[in-house]
Amino acid sequence: MNDHNKTRRDFLKKAGVGSVLGLGFPQIVADAYAGGRPAKISIAKDDVILFQGDSITDSGRNRETNGPNNPRALGNGYALLATSELLYNHAGKNIQIYNRGISGNKVYQLADRWDADCLELKPTILSILIGVNDFWHTLDGKYDGTIETYRNDFRALLQRTKEALPAVRLVIGEPFAVKGVKAVDDSWFPRFTEYQEAAREIAGQFNASFIPYQSIFDRAVKSAPGSYWTGDGVHPSLAGCKLMTHAWMEAFK
Repeated sequence: MNDHNKTRRDFLKKAGVGSVLGLGFPQIVADAYAGGRPAKISIAKDDVILFQGDSITDSGRNRETNGPNNPRALGNGYALLATSELLYNHAGKNIQIYNRGISGNKVYQLADRWDADCLELKPTILSILIGVNDFWHTLDGKYDGTIETYRNDFRALLQRTKEALPAVRLVIGEPFAVKGVKAVDDSWFPRFTEYQEAAREIAGQFNASFIPYQSIFDRAVKSAPGSYWTGDGVHPSLAGCKLMTHAWMEAFK
């Protein structure tokens, strides 16, 4: 090692940032799962996979294009990236993947459209990311739901789903927010944390794989500012979508 490289290494070590710069994003995801990884889901022949949620899942999808595995129907976010990974990794299994996320949705709005946008599709794997609007929309007075509303509505939705589709395998994403980026300020916490804890608790009750998105983004901001990962604290950038995809794929074999 030449003197220049040694000096730079010593500087980074003393500054306490060397480990951050050297931390690859697969390791960020691995560290976020340190408390326990979800049981791995196997992809079977003819599986039907459904992404559900709000704008983070919707991500500008064309709602007039409803067929499976269609890039226009999948939006331009993590659902598209995860679908491309699954189709690439499981060629020949005839898996069908849909996105039915709708911007602005809260849990009760999922329930209002659940027959057409979930049960009739008969998913064998169902991924749900919901909760940020259940909290966010209370801040501007446009929604009067509480943490109990979120918890009760979410449980009822999953119970309804399991009664109709008892063999469905569930993936539940943790609602997340990146503090200090536009919409997300100190007023979010600790109240929003209650919604995250509820999502984790419900995932456990329904034997769902839980994706710890908040922990993942909290680690990612040590490598690049929050505005790199999300434009407003809630909606992920392209890099943020890739980070979400990597985390989501950890639930699968």
